[in-house]
Amino acid sequence: MKPTIAIVEDNEDLLEAMAGMLKATHKYAIEGSFKNAEEALVEIPLLKPNVVLMDINLPKLTGIECVSALKKQCPDTLFVMCTSYEDEDKIFKSLEAGASGYILKTDGPKKIISALEDLFEGGSPMSASIARKVVSSFSKFSKKTNAEMELLTEREVEILDLIAKGNLNKEVSEKLFISLGTVKKHVQNIYEKLHVNTRVEAVNKYLNRNV
Repeated sequence: MKPTIAIVEDNEDLLEAMAGMLKATHKYAIEGSFKNAEEALVEIPLLKPNVVLMDINLPKLTGIECVSALKKQCPDTLFVMCTSYEDEDKIFKSLEAGASGYILKTDGPKKIISALEDLFEGGSPMSASIARKVVSSFSKFSKKTNAEMELLTEREVEILDLIAKGNLNKEVSEKLFISLGTVKKHVQNIYEKLHVNTRVEAVNKYLNRNV
């Protein structure tokens, strides 16, 4: 069975383009397309798609408010913000609301599809520029000794460093010349050793290590 996806986007042309792009991969089933948060709040809890691609700038309720409300009703659904906004406030409010990823529309179709693949592999995809903002924000915190970081192997630190720079699992695999399965295993080990569940949490601990 194909993974199911719903799209919330108020630009009708872009909505149709995104749906068409995903259908063309023959990997995903489009469960629903919605032009505002109000429709999404009614329909998505009934559909319970695997993933929702969510715009932020919607007519009434924002995409962030929509994710916050839907996450309570659909805890197993993964939400990815697909937007034009790069400011830190919206990035962190989206993540706090329950988004598992944050990608920019300007990244183009190929990056969006790669982000979905990464999401289904357990990742938290972010556009490179967004990841840099997250890194910049975390680096403002005072660094302190983190005993958990000392548990990581040299390879795991190398992978975590690439993740902190916005690389998806597939990109890490290509840069280190190791299989995707090996990367996924290392990432899982990193999560377990750092006692985290997401890339954002792992990057936070990495950047707050004692250096």
